Amino acid sequence: MVGGSVKVSVAVLASHSALDVLDGAKGEGLRTIAVARRGRERAYREFPVVDRLVVLDDYADIVDERVTSDLRSEGSVFVPNRSFAVYVGYENIERRFPVSVFGNRYLLRWEERVGPANYYRLLDEGGIRRPRTYSSPEEVDGPVIVKLPEAARRVERGFFIARDGGDLMEKARRLAEHGLIRMEDLASASIEELVVGAHFNLNFFYSPLRGRLELHSIDRRIQSNLDGVYRLPARDQLDLDPDVRYVEVGHEPATMRESLLEKAFDIGHRFLEAARRLVPPGVIGPFTLQVMVTPELDLVVFDVAPRIGGGTNAYMGVGGQYSALYFRHPVSMGRRIAMEIREAAESGRLSEVVT
Repeated sequence: MVGGSVKVSVAVLASHSALDVLDGAKGEGLRTIAVARRGRERAYREFPVVDRLVVLDDYADIVDERVTSDLRSEGSVFVPNRSFAVYVGYENIERRFPVSVFGNRYLLRWEERVGPANYYRLLDEGGIRRPRTYSSPEEVDGPVIVKLPEAARRVERGFFIARDGGDLMEKARRLAEHGLIRMEDLASASIEELVVGAHFNLNFFYSPLRGRLELHSIDRRIQSNLDGVYRLPARDQLDLDPDVRYVEVGHEPATMRESLLEKAFDIGHRFLEAARRLVPPGVIGPFTLQVMVTPELDLVVFDVAPRIGGGTNAYMGVGGQYSALYFRHPVSMGRRIAMEIREAAESGRLSEVVT
């Protein structure tokens, strides 16, 4: 119960950043529901932040009428994460999930790099610098990073770096021979200019209730086996010649020099305005812009998450380093989401923060 009268629960797919969401909801006194896939529910039984655990045979079963009716009867506000988008699918989320979703459910599909709804369009609409893209290997005239699905785990992105178009094809064939990618996926791969710099994930939150954009935290990715490869001496890297993988396995906190925060807020506000124009009502709640900071101190956005980012788990329970500047004490992203839901419910403004 919220405000003594309105029944609100916070629900989330049990994966990705769910523990951050669940912990934050408990901190705000809200009932929590985790929807897990059988065989992957253990953490949500072990940690006592789940009031109710719903276990399904498949994540996609969440759109079944029996499940959605159950969630609605609990007054659920569902917080989307990347796993929700990947395993349930955009069409199901937009058309077959009659549960209140925190944020703009129609913005989720804009995380993709291909098709009419893609984050390149959002960045271009906002006048935000991003890497140059190439439509085919034949166009490549310099160093690039190639982004395409892995061969076995289709939801994982198989990245590799090439110095030019010829090197791209040679490495693609080698990775395909090792079973890491599929050559046919090159036709729809995203081929981007390789921007060399320091990478940061900027975790923002837009509050419709306060009409305010907040920068909550900054983190960096830990990726396997890249993390292990770059710890090897150069001689060993050359001797071993490992196939470098970019599988995201964790995150670590980071800070950015204060003189760069002006630019961070600039691209944050530009992204908000672009999303309002292209995908009304635009951004509600959390989003992450992944940037490279060049030696010239330019911020180049190379990836976008129009929902809670996995890196917010780095601050679960302790709060983002910049969040204290808004609330006089640190607040995690999961807690910030729960605060917005609770305050919206108490003030009769829930419709402003859900779709």
